[in-house]
Amino acid sequence: MARAIAEIGRIDKTIHLLTYIDDIEKRRMILKQLNRVEGRHNLAREVFHGRRGEMRQKYREGQEDQLGALGLMLNVIVYWNALYMQQVVDQLQQECMNINSDDLSRALPLLFSHINMNGKYTFIIPKEVKNGELRPLRDVAQDTAEPLS
Repeated sequence: MARAIAEIGRIDKTIHLLTYIDDIEKRRMILKQLNRVEGRHNLAREVFHGRRGEMRQKYREGQEDQLGALGLMLNVIVYWNALYMQQVVDQLQQECMNINSDDLSRALPLLFSHINMNGKYTFIIPKEVKNGELRPLRDVAQDTAEPLS
């Protein structure tokens, strides 16, 4: 019985491999998903580096807590980025710019270069945020006009 179940599993694996080889759309879909997962792993490594990527807890529940906190921070960063990415899209649409839905589907909120992962933080809450609004976007034209120092 176990041998028969193993053979059935091989049949499914063979069918999957043959459709993967034959179907270019399936390969693109799988590659796109792999790239998204790798982007999330890059973000996780960046967040986790504060403890040099080491699990500090010696017991299983503590490790689960540490990984749960890492997952929570990843979700916070993704939410923050998605919130502001949507604000950018809304502003571009208000300015009558055409946004390609294919380009938008490839935009991932997994970027982190704008986030200070270590150091000191000060929290001065702008009045817009206190009123429940998002903070204003940077003016890219003004940023590029200033000389770099």
